[in-house]
Amino acid sequence: MGDLAFTDRTDFENAERGLLGSLSPGVVRDAGGRVVWDNDVFAFLDAPCPDTANPSLWRQSQLCAKQGLFEVTDGIYQVRGLDLSNMTLVEGERGVIVIDPLVSVETAAAALGLYREHRGDRPVTGLVYTHSHVDHFGGAEGVIEAGNPDGVPIVAPAGFVENAVAENVYAGTAMARRGMYHTGVLLDRGPDGMVGTGLGQTASSGRVSLIPPNTHITRTGQEEVLDGVRIVFQLTPGTEAPAEMNFHFPERRALCMAENATHNLHNILTLRGALVRDARVWARYLDEAITLFADSSDVAFASHHWPIWGRDAIVAFLSQQRDLYAYLHDQTLRLLNQGHTGIEVAEMMELPPALSNAWHARGYYGSVSHNVKAIYQRYMGWFDGNPAHLWEHPPVENAKRYVECMGGASKVMSMARDYAGQGDLRFAATLYNHVVFADPDNADAKSGLADVYQRLGRGAENGTWRNFYMTGAMELREGIKPVPMSISGGMTAGLTVEQVFDSMAIRVNGPKAWDERVTIDWDFSDTRERYRMMLSNGVLIHRRVTGEPDGADLTLTLARPQLFALIAGKGSEGITSSGDAGALRRLLAVMDAPEPDFPIVTP
Repeated sequence: MGDLAFTDRTDFENAERGLLGSLSPGVVRDAGGRVVWDNDVFAFLDAPCPDTANPSLWRQSQLCAKQGLFEVTDGIYQVRGLDLSNMTLVEGERGVIVIDPLVSVETAAAALGLYREHRGDRPVTGLVYTHSHVDHFGGAEGVIEAGNPDGVPIVAPAGFVENAVAENVYAGTAMARRGMYHTGVLLDRGPDGMVGTGLGQTASSGRVSLIPPNTHITRTGQEEVLDGVRIVFQLTPGTEAPAEMNFHFPERRALCMAENATHNLHNILTLRGALVRDARVWARYLDEAITLFADSSDVAFASHHWPIWGRDAIVAFLSQQRDLYAYLHDQTLRLLNQGHTGIEVAEMMELPPALSNAWHARGYYGSVSHNVKAIYQRYMGWFDGNPAHLWEHPPVENAKRYVECMGGASKVMSMARDYAGQGDLRFAATLYNHVVFADPDNADAKSGLADVYQRLGRGAENGTWRNFYMTGAMELREGIKPVPMSISGGMTAGLTVEQVFDSMAIRVNGPKAWDERVTIDWDFSDTRERYRMMLSNGVLIHRRVTGEPDGADLTLTLARPQLFALIAGKGSEGITSSGDAGALRRLLAVMDAPEPDFPIVTP
């Protein structure tokens, strides 16, 4: 870190360039008055970095906390600092095109209001989703009326809806739990707690929505004209998101890099959980973007952080971002082919000085360590090839045996204190962790582990690492504070019937359902589609069928919106049935979920 140019103020100049005005106070509330976003709470970042935070992360958080409406270039504006992500606004002939409407409906509405305060009350004449993560579509109903009754063009990359919804449905509960650690949502904002995530400060906590797109980008080079503005698209699937795209405004000489090139090393695999991304493909798409757009661009901006101006600066930035992902990919493969495991490669990996000393390549959100392990995982899976690791005991049983072998909890904690005193916090955490898993009621072990986590968090340059360590310390000291986790009702508009049924299937308790046999037909009156659902050997399968096949225990007749209302817990008004109503109750009885309101209305 001694080689980092802390005196270089270029990023600060770029992050402040074009400021037209800020939201004051920088607080957004929902309809009930609850605070869903507070940027003012990060005012502590105006002070010099204390010894409770990493100076490099502190600098990044100072930059991310800058809030307001900024002019990017003629006719293009960004609202930054009103959520984890940016909202970009492009002025057209009749109104304004919104790019990425933030996480929440409330923050999106506030951002649009800030724009209109300074640029006039222009109608929204287009909406663009750069990719399939919730911080880039969740606020849609804050800028367009639910259901899009005016038929506003909504543009997204191919596969957007499927991927946007799947991540929030299939593993949504587990990801939400990890996400609490990832974003530090439970931590106090301050020098001793959460200072940011590296990608932005944190995510807002308002209402999430999704208005499905009506225009899909299916190929690179595809052009669309929105409100008189010509846009040229580059499809980049498998990069930062499964469905993502960059795009260029030829007449404005402006390039949007979505979340494929931001001012940090991004994640190949997020700590909150996700599919492993392809660093090789990511690098190639960045190189393609240079070839396609750099020579005709005077500014490059993204869905996080601040823009870069000037053709040469854009090429340098994109080239280093390209080389960053390519280097991690290629060197991980080189070393794993020499027989090294993912953990070993992560310890061996050293970036070239030109990359490690570039501010925008620092590991504020992704890290070299966990990205290398992710690349290893993509190619080799969880197993490192050592037979001893093929069938290990689970953590609690392993911990009990380790503690016993090392002479008991008191002996292990004594060794942990010694390692912590010597500065080997990593091994101290390992030792304390064994005691906590072996004896969850050992208050001294929990306190010792919390102290070690706090020290690790204070030294972390990576924002999400800090949040994980600090949240772990908090829960060890204060107990687990569960946060309600559910699929937002606003997301149901994007669900397909297949995704609804898939989400039911992963909630079936297999052992409870082994001997149960149920067949239910779902007859959708509005689409004239019929699906057969069968519970067999603890597996809930479904298929689309034609006609009216025999053999169903129960047939439900309903419209697709009634299915979505059903899973959102809004009742089953208007659904009719024929057959054995008890079939549905038998199915619900073997599912790991509270029984929803499923009254069966007979003809």
